[in-house]
Amino acid sequence: MSNTILVGAQWGDEGKGKIIDYLTEEADVVVRSQGGNNAGHTIILGEEKYVLHLIPSGILRPGKTCVIGNGVVVDPVALVGEISALRERGIAINKNFLLSESAHLVMPYHRELDELREMKKGKKKIGTTKRGIGPAYGDKVARVGLRVGDLLDPDSFRQKLAARVKENNALLKEAGMKPVSLKEVTESCLEAAEVLRPFVTNTVAWLHTAAEKKKKILFEGAQGTFLDIDHGSYPFVTSSNTTAGGASTGSGIPPHRMDSVIGVMKAYTTRVGGGALPTECPELSDALHKKGREFGATTGRARRCGWLDLVTLKYANMINGFDDLAITNLDGLDDAPKIKVCTGYKLDGKTLKLPPFNSADWDRCVPSYTTMPGWMTSTESATKWEDLPAAARAYVEFIGKSLNANVSIVSVGPARSQTIRL
Repeated sequence: MSNTILVGAQWGDEGKGKIIDYLTEEADVVVRSQGGNNAGHTIILGEEKYVLHLIPSGILRPGKTCVIGNGVVVDPVALVGEISALRERGIAINKNFLLSESAHLVMPYHRELDELREMKKGKKKIGTTKRGIGPAYGDKVARVGLRVGDLLDPDSFRQKLAARVKENNALLKEAGMKPVSLKEVTESCLEAAEVLRPFVTNTVAWLHTAAEKKKKILFEGAQGTFLDIDHGSYPFVTSSNTTAGGASTGSGIPPHRMDSVIGVMKAYTTRVGGGALPTECPELSDALHKKGREFGATTGRARRCGWLDLVTLKYANMINGFDDLAITNLDGLDDAPKIKVCTGYKLDGKTLKLPPFNSADWDRCVPSYTTMPGWMTSTESATKWEDLPAAARAYVEFIGKSLNANVSIVSVGPARSQTIRL
């Protein structure tokens, strides 16, 4: 493995956590470069289940260094809670973890503003996790945000925080919401700062040194391509660049030092929250939910499910430039007698090969389907390509050929052992 970017090819929840954990065996460093604790990466190790929100999934592999880069927004109290919870379960977090001094902070007033904005949208709400991610990125872009490095100078931090709390409390009071307590926020942040202080550094410089030493760096994407603030199904998106380019801006490693991009996709399509899902299929959703599958790792919400959508996947490939594909949840289709694949959209009598610009048009798109035979047998015990039923192999090959990308990983369950390398 060389320097590799791993991104979600759909609307997030593609199983990136498991694939990152699997690939970390071959890596030296794992980097998160965007998003916040609105992400949820689930990893199953034996009988143990881990759900990570901020700390890179590589933390579960001994001997690896995990880095939260400058492009991430960090809730300091939540991060300390995640560190404590992992330590209680015997996961070492010391010199194997670094936190960018330039990462912006998510504060309690961000969470309140997030909830306020969602309420105001009514039926048109985005469906955010209400973790304050959007407002934190908003402060960053407006150049009024607080950063991790600010926590290390308590006196200066108090002054900066007081100004931000005063301004945001005025907004909350105007909306009839309870203001946040400056005293409580200050105390909780400075308490968290003492836990985080040993990890805080200039991660750009550290990563460049690692790259010069030929360390293998794996960039862990959060969310997915169609939640990207620029390229996603706007406005039903997150507030960061979830596509491959975000790995460079969010870590400080230039594009020419990146060697490959892996796109992670489910064998079908899911999304959480509002916005269009052209291939949504209630029957498929019901079948997957009855199996106990497709519930959000962060919120627990039931995901909306639909058939595979090649229109969005081809566009995702155009944006990210996938060298390889990792297909997850193939086993989710084990009981499907027939499997539909969307190959195009119809909109106002015209055939679309790319997603439309306008979110209202997304809702009006009618998918055109190709139907493939299912395999109607369990794939969960397959450990090599030849173990998969012929119909399952044909389905995987069809995906790879359609996207003109090499399928290098197929996942048939949550465990590390349920991973097939091609």
